[in-house]
Amino acid sequence: MLAIEWLKRVAGGLILGLIVVLTFVPATPCLGLEIDPAAARGQLMLQAEPEGAITPTAAKAKLTKEPQLVVIAGRVGARGMDPFLEDRASFVLVEIPQDDHAKKPGHDNDNCPFCKKRQANAPMTAVQFLGADGKVIGVDSRKLFNLQKGADVVVKGQGVFDPKLAIPVIQLTAESIFVRPPAK
Repeated sequence: MLAIEWLKRVAGGLILGLIVVLTFVPATPCLGLEIDPAAARGQLMLQAEPEGAITPTAAKAKLTKEPQLVVIAGRVGARGMDPFLEDRASFVLVEIPQDDHAKKPGHDNDNCPFCKKRQANAPMTAVQFLGADGKVIGVDSRKLFNLQKGADVVVKGQGVFDPKLAIPVIQLTAESIFVRPPAK
């Protein structure tokens, strides 16, 4: 039992480390005139879901350390932590559960024992949107894309995966996003 608690703390620390690393990626300042959220939203948000979306697990098997074009379908979440970085167009995705219980409105992957067990070995996807200057856009994803935790999205961009990382994380520099309508 003590070993399980230790593993939980180590995993939590590694996830926190990932979010800290993403936090220190330079962001494009948001001073009103420099970034127009409506214009950025119009350029980045898709009206139709792109074809060929794969799960983070399938993307992990496909990707290498060299950037490759990939379309990933995932759920905004970070296994018990805040998936968003304040004032940055960046967030974390996890696998979308494939069974019926997870499709119910209000389902919370982070507090569902079935989902937690299933996603224990699935990779997370760290998504970031860059501005023309090559820096992370300095507008919060919640505001820019009207996102919230638990939203299902499809993101297209250049992805990399390094199997030597302590936790499985896909890094995705996104070029577009489609927000799936909520389940009814």
